[in-house]
Amino acid sequence: MNRYQVLFSTEAAEDLERLFDHILERELASPSGDLDIPARAMEAIEQACSFLQHSPFSCRKTGSNPFLRELIISFGGSGYVALFEIHDASTVIIGAIRHQLESDFH
Repeated sequence: MNRYQVLFSTEAAEDLERLFDHILERELASPSGDLDIPARAMEAIEQACSFLQHSPFSCRKTGSNPFLRELIISFGGSGYVALFEIHDASTVIIGAIRHQLESDFH
């Protein structure tokens, strides 16, 4: 079985920072905020993305490019979506990550 190297683009890394900051701000503003949630969300994303090391072709296609796909990441009541490309026979590049309730990748 082929093992893929999973890389995050600069944009995807920025998305992770944005998502972390959003969750942290939300929890800080909440009277019952849980400051462990931002770290748990990032851990859920990291674990889900590690799945791509073994089975990137099992994720759903986006558009007409068979190598451009989405990974659905469950977390809490909704979750996240990672847009990625199977770059070659050994590399997957995550191009963007968004919350499932966001309208689209930016």
